[in-house]
Amino acid sequence: MEPAVHTSGLRRTYTRRRRDTVVALDELTLTIAQNEIHGLLGPNGAGKTTLVKILSTVLLPSAGTARVLGHDVVTATKAVRSLVGLVLGGDRGLYDRLTARRNLLFWGALYRLDGRTARARADALLERVGLADRAGDPVEAFSRGMRQRLHLARGLLHEPRVLFLDEPTSGLDPVAAAAFRRLVLDLRAEGRTFLLATHDMDEAAALCDRVTLIDRGRMLLTGDPARAERFLGDRECVDFAHPDPALIGPLELLPGVTGVERGDGGTWRVHTADRDATRRVLGWLLDRDVLTARHGRPTLEEAYLRAVGDRGMRV
Repeated sequence: MEPAVHTSGLRRTYTRRRRDTVVALDELTLTIAQNEIHGLLGPNGAGKTTLVKILSTVLLPSAGTARVLGHDVVTATKAVRSLVGLVLGGDRGLYDRLTARRNLLFWGALYRLDGRTARARADALLERVGLADRAGDPVEAFSRGMRQRLHLARGLLHEPRVLFLDEPTSGLDPVAAAAFRRLVLDLRAEGRTFLLATHDMDEAAALCDRVTLIDRGRMLLTGDPARAERFLGDRECVDFAHPDPALIGPLELLPGVTGVERGDGGTWRVHTADRDATRRVLGWLLDRDVLTARHGRPTLEEAYLRAVGDRGMRV
C-alpha cells in the first residue's frame, strides 16, 4: 500500500538578511502509513511547522522529495491539495466577523465546491463538531475550544484523506481537548491519516500510533510512544520518597546509576543503565530502610528531554 506520507532527503534552507543560511530541515526521511496517527515532536524551531507547510504545498523544499499518497508535492501540487487538510492552532484561517457557517462556505468556494455541496457539508460538519446551534453566530464570539472545532470542520470540508494538525489543542481546557481527541480517533476509524505536530507529550502518548522526534531539522528517533523506553536503550528508573537529601550523594555513585532527579515533597527518581543496576539500587535502598519504591521504564517525556537536551528557553 502506498504510504500516506513519504519524504526522502528532505531539506529546506532559509537565507536571512545577513546572508547566513538557516537549515530548517536537514535530510529528513520519514514514512507514515495510511490510517495512522503520527506524532511530530520537537522543541521550538525544530522544523515541525516547516515540514507541515511543505507537505501541504505551502512551501517548496530546497532539496529532496516529499510525496502524499504517491503524489509529489512539487510536480503534482493540485492532486496533493485535494488530498490533504490543514488544521492550525489559534486564530489563523478564520474570519471573526463571519458566522461559523459563512466561514465554511467561504472555504468551500476556495475548494471550488458547488453551492449545494458546500452547504450540505458545512451543516453536516457543524453538527459533527457540536457547533450546529451556533452556526449563525459570528466567530468573534467563540471560545478557543469552539474555534478549534471550527478549524477541524474547515479542514474536513473537502473530505481530505490526510490531515495535518499543527498544535490543535493548544490553549484548550482539559474537557475541550479530550473531546477534540475523541473526534480525531473517530475520524481515523473512517480511514483518515493524521500528522500531529504537538508539544503535549500526554496528547502524543494518548493519540499516536507512532511518534517522530526532530530537532534542528534532523530526525532523532521514531517509534511507538507506548515503548518509549526503546528510545533510551535498556534504561530503567526507580521512584522513592525520602526526606534526607544526604542519601542521594552515595546513591549517585552506585555502578549503573546514570542520574538522580528530585521531585516534589521529598520524592526522587533514579535513572539506571540496565536491570542489574535497578536491582542494585533497590537493594541499596532496602538496606537503608527505604521500604517503598517503584521501578519502571522512562516516559515519552523523559525520552524527549534526554534526546533534545537541557536548553531551557532557548530556541
